[in-house]
Amino acid sequence: MYPLFEIPSVGGPMLIASIATFHILPSHVATGAFWMAYFIERKSINENRPELMEFLKRFTLSILIFCFVTGSLTGVGIWYSATVISPRAISGLIHNYVWGWATEWVFFIIEIVTIYVYFYTFGKVSNKTHLRIGLLYALAAWISMVIITGILGFMMTPGKWLTTGGFFDGFFNETYWPQLFTRTSMMFAIAGAYAAVVAGTLKDGGRDTIRKIAGRWGLGGIIAGALFTLWYYTKLPANALENIQQIAYTSMMLKVSLVIGVVMALYFLLLAFGKGGFVSPVVGILMMVVLFAGIGGGESVREIARRPYLIPGYMYSNQIIGHDMAAKGVSSEVEKFNSEGLLTNYPFIPEDLRVITADNYLKAGEVITKLECVACHTMEAGGRNSLADLEAGLTAAGIVTDILDDLASSYMPPFVGTEIEKRAAAAYMSDILLGGEATDADWVVNGD
Repeated sequence: MYPLFEIPSVGGPMLIASIATFHILPSHVATGAFWMAYFIERKSINENRPELMEFLKRFTLSILIFCFVTGSLTGVGIWYSATVISPRAISGLIHNYVWGWATEWVFFIIEIVTIYVYFYTFGKVSNKTHLRIGLLYALAAWISMVIITGILGFMMTPGKWLTTGGFFDGFFNETYWPQLFTRTSMMFAIAGAYAAVVAGTLKDGGRDTIRKIAGRWGLGGIIAGALFTLWYYTKLPANALENIQQIAYTSMMLKVSLVIGVVMALYFLLLAFGKGGFVSPVVGILMMVVLFAGIGGGESVREIARRPYLIPGYMYSNQIIGHDMAAKGVSSEVEKFNSEGLLTNYPFIPEDLRVITADNYLKAGEVITKLECVACHTMEAGGRNSLADLEAGLTAAGIVTDILDDLASSYMPPFVGTEIEKRAAAAYMSDILLGGEATDADWVVNGD
C-alpha cells in the first residue's frame, strides 16, 4: 500500500486520461509516419520528383518537434501521474513486465537516433542509405508498439497469467492480436491526417500528390481499424461488454467514436479523390481536433470497460487485491480487510484513526471513503463523477443499504472493510459531502 494522492474536483483518472489521450496523437504519428515517408521517398527517387523530398524535410522536422517534444513530455506525464495515482498497479506492471519495458526503451532509443540521422542526412548520403535509415526508424517505432500493446492488452484481459503468472501468458492475451492490428491500422490513419496538415503548408510542388497519398493511407487505415476493432470487441469478456452497453457514459462515448470514425473516413475520401480545397493548415488542424475527440471516446470505452478492475481478476480499481494469485504467492485482501478492518491494515493511517470511536468516526469515515472511492470519484459537489452528486438526498443508513451493500452487483468494486467502517464511511458521505443531519454516533460505533 502507498500514500493516497487526491486531485480535487478533477480526479486522478481524468488527469491520466487527458494526458494519455493526447499522447496517442504524437506517439501514433511517430509510429506510422515513416512508413508513409518511406513510400514517398521511394516515389521521389523513382520518379525523379525532388519536390516530394522537400515535403519530407518539412514532414520530418515537424515530427521531431511535435512527436519527440510533446510526445516525450506526455509520455513522462503518463508515467508520473499513473505512478502517484495508482502506484500499486504500476508496481504490478513493473514487476511483471520490467524486461518488456526495458526492451521497448531500447527500440525507443533507436527511434530517437535514427530520426535525427535521417533528418540531418538529407542529400548527404546515398538514396539507398537514406531509405534504409528511414525504414530502420519505421521498424523500431512499430516494434515499440508491438511491445506496449502486449502490456496494455494485459490490463484488459490478463488471460492465463491469472493462473500461471507467466510473462508471455499475460503478454499474448486474448485481446493482443486484435488490439495490435487495430493500433497498427489507426497509426496509418493518424499519420495520414497529420501528413495532410503538413501538406497544407506547401505552396506548390507536391501538395496535390501528398494530399492523395495522405487520403488513401488514412482511408485504408480507418477502414481496416474499424474491422479490427470489431474483432477486438468479440474478444472482450462478458463483464466488459456489459459495461459498454449498460453504462450511459461509456455507451455515449462509443457512439461518439463511431460518428467521428465516419467523419474521418469521409475526410480521407475527399482528400484521396476530391479537389485540393480540403488541404489547408486550418482544415487539417480542425480534423486533428476531431480525431483527438474520437481517440478520447475510444480510450474512455477501453478504460471503463475493465471496471471494477485495474487488472481484471486480480486488482480492483481502488488498488485492493481482490483475488488470490497463487502463482505469485499473493492472497486476496478482501477477506482480511472485511474481518480485521481496512484502517487496521493500511500502513499510512494515523494511530488515532485505526479504531473508530464516537469522537473520530467522521474523520475515519473520510479516510475510508477516499481509500475506497477516490480512484474513480471526486468528493466535491460539481466535480467529475462526484460522490456528493451521486448520493444527493440519501441519509447515512440509505447510503449503506442503497449503495455500499450493493456495490458488488455493479461495475464498482465491493466495499471492503468491517461493518463499522462501512457505517463510518456512510456517515462521512451523508454528514460532510451531502451536508445532511448529523448521524448518530451510536449507530456508527455500535450499529444501534
